[in-house]
Amino acid sequence: MLFLTRSEVEELLDVDALFDALARAHAELSAGAASMPPRVAARAGEAGLLGAMPAYLPSPRTPKASGLRPGVAGSAGDASSPALGCKLVSVFPGNVDRTTHQAAIMLFDPENGSPVALMDGTYITELRTAVAAALAAKLLARDDARVLAILGTGVQARSHARAFAGIRDWDEIRVAGRDAAKTRELADEIGAVAAGSFEEAVRGADVVAATTHAQEPVVLLDWLSPGTHVSSIGFAERGGEVDPAIVRAATVVVESRASALAAPPAGAAELQGLDPSAVHAELGELVSGDRPGRTSPTETTLYKSVGVAVQDLAAAALVLAAAEERGAGLEIELEEIHQ
Repeated sequence: MLFLTRSEVEELLDVDALFDALARAHAELSAGAASMPPRVAARAGEAGLLGAMPAYLPSPRTPKASGLRPGVAGSAGDASSPALGCKLVSVFPGNVDRTTHQAAIMLFDPENGSPVALMDGTYITELRTAVAAALAAKLLARDDARVLAILGTGVQARSHARAFAGIRDWDEIRVAGRDAAKTRELADEIGAVAAGSFEEAVRGADVVAATTHAQEPVVLLDWLSPGTHVSSIGFAERGGEVDPAIVRAATVVVESRASALAAPPAGAAELQGLDPSAVHAELGELVSGDRPGRTSPTETTLYKSVGVAVQDLAAAALVLAAAEERGAGLEIELEEIHQ
């Protein structure tokens, strides 16, 4: 099977192709065509957890651009074919010398179950999370949204700045975090304004992207202007980064009702106890047009992400196809060969 390192995955995974692949994957998930059980995890005491995320996608690579992201051209692996795989991801929020999320993804032949590829999943996790959030913002934010606030200063904040750059011409990008030095560093890096507080960043913003590990809200309903779109990808065992009042007031969109409403670590802490009928739509239902997105310029919308396996599988399928086309990666043999 093929072995691919992080640097190879970074080189092979195209952001524009991923945007369309995620749209296709979510449409298939919401249509019931994909197979994806909720995430399960083993806890390593209080330090963190190891999650397992398997999935099957009938056609992870879209044969043509969806039109959701401008300028998307054909790429390696455009021909659709089924994909079967699993991501193992560790989540250790206390990490300071390395990223909090580390992962590996293994792909299998959907016809005979043989392993075909093992690749770094850390970069895929970083990028697919942000690109899915950008897709949701593309579908839910007001057409005239021009001020973006990014809450957090870690890996996901950087990935969000990259992904969200492709959906709007932002007049202003603000960054806020708990560490003033890290906030200034990130703001300088991405050409943003360093806000003095979460509240300062959120007030007057058209789109708010929360990317923290906060166990308590970093974005409050009282800070939001009418018509704001809120994106939240932060993981918390309890509480969470989004004000419960926002959940009650907003039009709520998730990747998967089954996953988002499940108990953590599969589901979102902010959505615990929420009636399924209170979830307006899944992301795939917006992509397919089965459910409407924003219906009013003053409507508050919330995309609450928990991260789902079809996103990883769609990204990994693109990486594998590009690797096969370019001859990248190392061929390895798992089975012992007997002479």
